[in-house]
Amino acid sequence: MLRALFEAGVTPDLVVGTSIGAINGAAVAHKPSMDVIEQLETAWKSKTASTIYGEPFTKQLTRLARSRTHLNSHVPLKKLIESVLDDVRTFEDLEIPLAVCAASIERTAETWFDSGPLMNAVIASASVPAALPPTLIDGEHYVDGGVVNSIPLGEAIKRGANTVYVLQVGRIDEPLSVPTNPADVGKVTFEISRRHRFVREMSEVPEGVTVHVLPYGGPQPGDTKLGAYKDLELAQVRMNAGYEASATYLCEAGVGQ
Repeated sequence: MLRALFEAGVTPDLVVGTSIGAINGAAVAHKPSMDVIEQLETAWKSKTASTIYGEPFTKQLTRLARSRTHLNSHVPLKKLIESVLDDVRTFEDLEIPLAVCAASIERTAETWFDSGPLMNAVIASASVPAALPPTLIDGEHYVDGGVVNSIPLGEAIKRGANTVYVLQVGRIDEPLSVPTNPADVGKVTFEISRRHRFVREMSEVPEGVTVHVLPYGGPQPGDTKLGAYKDLELAQVRMNAGYEASATYLCEAGVGQ
């Protein structure tokens, strides 16, 4: 999606992101040009990326038994973020403004970070509950921002955006059906939870604001498996599909022409 946008001449004045969007968004805010594409492609196809959730199950269970809260360490995630941020340490060091969302446990609140130390804010935004430990910042514990604001369209508009490009991971395009087993119950319930706010915010887009929801390129083999989230072997295939679909969309929408 990013490659298609840059090729169409679209460069951001502001980036807002949640979870993986906070990670990729930080990289783009650091290098808001085509230079960031190869860096992100390398990062998400790396061994470091595959170990974020891909440790042996026995090791994950041992960590869960010790922590009682999470399966994975945040260390590989931190290494991946460092690989795309170079020596950047604060929001103020970025080329363009960035805001990332995390969920405060103590305040049960949506929280936006846009100044000060960058690394922990991005990790907090991507701290998937049970998969990763909560992130401690200034005495508060934070978990993945997707719990409170998965696709932060409204926040972008609130911060002054009048043209918004939504880079989403694809699930909002997939229809839901009545669950038939326990795994489906959890999946469908989570999807309703994460999608309903975006649907509402799309219906409330103010006059004068244009929103482009970029297509992700369609499902890939194995997407329906419960553990598909940790399978990065198809990373390049997904990138190519997202690029082709988004390039076609932008061309048909007349963006950059």
